[in-house]
Amino acid sequence: MTVKRRSLLGSMASVAGAAVLPRVARADAWPDKPITWINPFPAGGGTDVFARPLAARLTEALGQQVLIDNKGGAGGTVGAAQAAKARPDGYTFFVGAIHHTIAPSIYKKLEYDLEKDFVPITMIALVPQVVSIHPQRVPAATLKEFIDYATANPGKINYASPGAGTAHHLAGELFQILTRIKLTHVPFRGAGPAMQDLLAGQVDMMFDGMGTSAQPIRTGRLKGLAVATRERVKAFSDIPTALELGVPGWEVSTWYGVWAIKDTPAPVVDRMHAEIAKALQHPEMQKIWAEQSAQAGGESRADFARRIRGEIEKWAKVCQEAGVKLE
Repeated sequence: MTVKRRSLLGSMASVAGAAVLPRVARADAWPDKPITWINPFPAGGGTDVFARPLAARLTEALGQQVLIDNKGGAGGTVGAAQAAKARPDGYTFFVGAIHHTIAPSIYKKLEYDLEKDFVPITMIALVPQVVSIHPQRVPAATLKEFIDYATANPGKINYASPGAGTAHHLAGELFQILTRIKLTHVPFRGAGPAMQDLLAGQVDMMFDGMGTSAQPIRTGRLKGLAVATRERVKAFSDIPTALELGVPGWEVSTWYGVWAIKDTPAPVVDRMHAEIAKALQHPEMQKIWAEQSAQAGGESRADFARRIRGEIEKWAKVCQEAGVKLE
């Protein structure tokens, strides 16, 4: 090889290396401007309950504001589709929920693929489901009375959900399968609007996450009949589990998590995971999560990916048995 040729190759290698350096430098300097978390549900719902205080904590830790951008619609799939199209520059993330592992089984076509278009970072909160009824609309003081009334009046009781295909909706479908009762589903555009109408007495009940039902149950505006966990929830030890009351198999938890956009630089993804895990251990965050009867997340990226795959498989079976399908 001639000296001239070696010189030319060396120059090309230097140019190639220089082309790579800016991306690495940007990742190392990240963040140097505000970060957006796309929340695919309206403000006031369960996702907001956890995403907003966590975003505030991360704002302090990162030195740049973490903004929540609510883009509700179609059970969270509209916002998810918009997030999937965002630039993978490390300044847009997706804060979704268990609902997004259900969507592939009920929508004929989605404009995104949860496992291909996003990079799992971690779960941020795990919240038990609870049967919440409006005490003036449903004549039942116990789960047995509720089931007996629903059995005698098929379709008369309606239940609200944040939207068709959400975990709240499918929790209701699973409950009906297990108890052989018939309820009427009323979908809303998010947990916030659904809860507002439930508290106003416009609908009868919800299969809800403790994140939004906890305070109304404490104040008596709603009555919790059963939780969908194997053991009673500490903060609501007077509410029995569905298993105790003879409904085995009704085990549902609403969880929320954070994803990066596909092709986001790996150092940025790793940094976001580390900062979230650290923030969730802060005493202030622990207090907020405990008030919602929630378990803090922070699991590894690999564990979160396994959780997502397991939930997709679980809800595919429920959707098939319940015959749930949406356009």
